[in-house]
Amino acid sequence: MTGPHPIRVLVVDDHAVVRRGVVAYLEALEDVDVAGEAADGQGALDFLARAASLDGLPDVVLMDLQMPGMDGVTATQEIVRRFPDVRVVILTSFGEVERVHAALERGASGYLLKDAGPAEVHAALRAAVRDEVFLDAAVTRRLTQEIRAPRTGLGILTAREKEVLVLIAEGRSNKDIARHLVISERTARTHVSHLLTKMGLTSRTQAALLAVKEGLVQPQ
Repeated sequence: MTGPHPIRVLVVDDHAVVRRGVVAYLEALEDVDVAGEAADGQGALDFLARAASLDGLPDVVLMDLQMPGMDGVTATQEIVRRFPDVRVVILTSFGEVERVHAALERGASGYLLKDAGPAEVHAALRAAVRDEVFLDAAVTRRLTQEIRAPRTGLGILTAREKEVLVLIAEGRSNKDIARHLVISERTARTHVSHLLTKMGLTSRTQAALLAVKEGLVQPQ
């Protein structure tokens, strides 16, 4: 029997040393393949365009934020728009909170500290391809200090939507949410869509951060 196909990853960072370090981590993971590298946002888009023409898009892009030329925030927006099946996970440092929020608003699926260990990198990649949320606790605390809470608050959510919000913050996929609440996956997906719309959010990661900020869950 063959196992599931490996997670294919594109690494984008303008610093070659950082890029090679991340690649070395990834190459040590059995179920991860490095699809390629790029030094800036435009290079990432060019790589993805070529890969799409060959029907070989990666599953995840590990994206630096501060790069010359096209930065990671702009590149994230373009990737999400042009290649909606590709997930973007941000590589960040503590000094980039504002940029991380901007990337999440443009559709990034999650974030990692640049000095994260192999286990954390692996967990974040697996979460992204499963449409789950991976929250690094240290970064989450910083991000929740800056997040703009919706003016209307959580009171506009139904009791079931609040349950779903907590489950998203716990890292559950739609399938897991459906199983936990004994509802169909389609119904779970509808609840997720409704609560994101009501709260003015664009991603599950933003929803998870809001749940942490509002005290519904604690960062791990």
